[in-house]
Amino acid sequence: MLSVDRLRILHAIAANGSLNGAAEALHVTSSAVSQQLSKLEREVGQSLVERNGRGVRLTEAAQILVEHTGRILSLVQQAEAAVESHRGEISGALEVSSFASGARGLVTPALGMLGREHPKLRVHLSELEPDDSIPAVVRGDSDLALAVDWDGSPIALPKTLVKTPIMVDTADVALPVNHPLAHRDLLELDEVVGEPWISWGKGSICHDWLDGMLRARGAEPTIAHSVQEHQTKLAMIASGLGTAVMPRLGLGPVPEGVRLVPVQPALVRQVFAFWRKDAARRPAITAAVRTLRGVAAAHG
Repeated sequence: MLSVDRLRILHAIAANGSLNGAAEALHVTSSAVSQQLSKLEREVGQSLVERNGRGVRLTEAAQILVEHTGRILSLVQQAEAAVESHRGEISGALEVSSFASGARGLVTPALGMLGREHPKLRVHLSELEPDDSIPAVVRGDSDLALAVDWDGSPIALPKTLVKTPIMVDTADVALPVNHPLAHRDLLELDEVVGEPWISWGKGSICHDWLDGMLRARGAEPTIAHSVQEHQTKLAMIASGLGTAVMPRLGLGPVPEGVRLVPVQPALVRQVFAFWRKDAARRPAITAAVRTLRGVAAAHG
């Protein structure tokens, strides 16, 4: 009889392209992955992987197994969710992924509340941007994740996932205090579209949104710097190196040399949680979403 745990390892190898990648995704050692793969090969009587540069390539037999394994793991997760729901107890392990400011502003306080209210629930947080968190949830490496839809630029999710809104987050424009517009209480967005911008990392969803938003308003974007971390952006703005869109969620302390000014039309993004459809009955997911919404309501 085939072992579900060994099939899960083969599925992780297929998703990550290497034994080391599978080990990292499953939080086990590479030697454990290699041993379980060898046992699975003995069970099926066929080789399942071939060396391919630094990674591995699945054999035809492995590809057949992986095709069925996706459905098997989905059924296992549905069964686990049903049993957990029947028990009614919020316990076990919950893997949560979130973008950086969501991790600071929402997930961190939610973890404290969940720990106090449900001491048998163990929650592990990984800071991941949507490009990484979406496939992580699809694979089952994350149970629940947070991401954002910027106004006019929604993220497409696979059909196997379901999402629900958590909060609406407003962003301000951050200017150096000596900027000619920094004294204003409200700005028209068109007044600042031609500024040198400090954007997010190139290729990120937020960077692409900023680029598209500026172009939609008739401006050729001037990206002076690309920085992911908010506090670094604020330090650069305080040094007069550019302007940035700064979401209010998880913002943290603002240096004296920076002024945050609201703009109209407002810059907003929808924070949402998503998870696999086959895990929808898990009480732990329901409790986490409820807690995140409570934190969001207090934030607003």
